[in-house]
Amino acid sequence: MGNKANIKYILASLILILSLCLVSGCFYIETPPPPPSPSPPEVTAPTSPGWTLPPGDQNPSLPDFISVVAKVKPSVVAINTEVVTFDIFNRPFTQEGAGSGWIIGKDGHIVTNNHVIEGAKSITVTLADSRTFPAGVVGADALSDLAVLKIDATNLAVSDIGDSSELRIGEWVLAIGNALGEGITAKEGIISRLGVSVPVSAGQTLYDLIETSAAINPGNSGGPLVNMAGEVIGITSAKLAAVEVEGLGYAISTESASPIIEALVQKGYVVRPWLGVGLGTVNEWLALRYNLSVEEGAFITNVAAGSPADKAGLQAEDIIVSVNGKEISTAQELIQAIHAGQIGQELEITFWRGNTKNTTRATLLESPPP
Repeated sequence: MGNKANIKYILASLILILSLCLVSGCFYIETPPPPPSPSPPEVTAPTSPGWTLPPGDQNPSLPDFISVVAKVKPSVVAINTEVVTFDIFNRPFTQEGAGSGWIIGKDGHIVTNNHVIEGAKSITVTLADSRTFPAGVVGADALSDLAVLKIDATNLAVSDIGDSSELRIGEWVLAIGNALGEGITAKEGIISRLGVSVPVSAGQTLYDLIETSAAINPGNSGGPLVNMAGEVIGITSAKLAAVEVEGLGYAISTESASPIIEALVQKGYVVRPWLGVGLGTVNEWLALRYNLSVEEGAFITNVAAGSPADKAGLQAEDIIVSVNGKEISTAQELIQAIHAGQIGQELEITFWRGNTKNTTRATLLESPPP
């Protein structure tokens, strides 16, 4: 009995001691000491107690839009057209259109876009001084979307043409034109990109375009894009817009437009190397419809009689896949390859006819008048 009592006493004592230790904090969990504070960086150069940030330019130089508009606006014209079209019951009716242009000759030559006057039965031009004249078409080129008009007037204000090859991204420009058909207005912006290519319709792509943030609206087409020297460096041609995307304005550069404008004034049309084929781009529908052997290429829809293509033995439904060793994937690529050639130049053309791959040679000729 005595031993059992002693054991109970000892256990009770241990429990009491442990309880007292816990209460009094005899047990603790050790935590690592905090890291030492980093030493301040060593000063390698003497400080300058009196130094302050340099002040900004209190009188920044701003573009002089007023002078540019005053210089250019007298040479900008509003163009109004009437086009006969047909309703769903094939009944004719007249549709009105509006665009812009700019005077390149004191004798009444005016530059605009081809799509502004295409198919018009009547064209009228309103000058900055509100005089209105009927206009005739000197020449038009659908491929470059350019046209030249002529009115019976003299001593007109003429626009100066600048060098678009000297443009820089970020440079200020003005788009001046007959926006929304409401009269001549000016919209400012900057050069956003240069050398842009934009497809504007099936089989047509415009090249060497100037992209600008200047607001361009229906009616602006054909008007000038000018630099801060009041020189025309582009011809407004197209606007792309999408939901939740700010509109992008485009203009044909004067560098690429100038030789076309000169050709239109001199001949009424543009002379280019000519192969003499109608084209489409191979796609899934064409491949299925004609059971084609390839998935890419330029599909020949027709061949002009007596043309270089005809003499080379090309036929409708052939598919051109390379020119002078360069692969051709689309109709537009073939058009570019032809126009990059020279009149009189011989081209090596690889094409598929059915399941057979063939090679022929064609000598480019001068394009016939439209």
